[in-house]
Amino acid sequence: MRILVVEDDLETAAYLKTSLSGTVEAVDCAHDGSAGWRLAHTGDYDLLVVDRMLPHIDGVSLVRHLRAEGKHMPVLMLSALGECDSRVEGLEAGADDYLGKPFALSELKARIGALARRVPPLDTHTRLCVADLQLDLRTREVYRAQQPIELQPREFRLLEYLMTQAGKVVTRSMLLEHVWEFHFDPQTSVVETHISRLRAKIDRGYAVPLLHTIRGTGYCLRAPD
Repeated sequence: MRILVVEDDLETAAYLKTSLSGTVEAVDCAHDGSAGWRLAHTGDYDLLVVDRMLPHIDGVSLVRHLRAEGKHMPVLMLSALGECDSRVEGLEAGADDYLGKPFALSELKARIGALARRVPPLDTHTRLCVADLQLDLRTREVYRAQQPIELQPREFRLLEYLMTQAGKVVTRSMLLEHVWEFHFDPQTSVVETHISRLRAKIDRGYAVPLLHTIRGTGYCLRAPD
């Protein structure tokens, strides 16, 4: 595994590089957002560790730019800002996990390992289908009735989870845990907002809706009977 650490504190960056080098193939460091953006484009990295507060380009903007450009490697965001709103902003930008400073090295390594395990191996099935809706895990492409659908990174993860649970009712708590990695309820409308956006993209203009709201329970993505 190749990891890029984007951290402006030189001591912290050196500590991470030394601590992680023994367990992964390579660890490179960038000390500002601009350098991180360049390295993320030129290097073949499997995972990024990004500090939230960076010079030139902050960590949230860096992740948002990378996601908009089609870079889908897992991102672990680090920050001394532990407020719920800060975590939500980082995750909404496209980060896959969020770890507050100061952190234990053992937890950092565990979170990196968990993120690495999410990447599907090449010999697994890489296409999910529900009726005429298709999602390709390898190319990150989504189609309905052979028409391409553009999704933001969080919308893609939301749809991926719903498709793996096709035909089952998933609750708001399940979505928060599996899509946003929240093991608590942040008391925001983030789930409802993303469900509304996703429904507009995959169902609007089609005679048969696939994404259903189960009143008082949750949501269900299912093929028509």
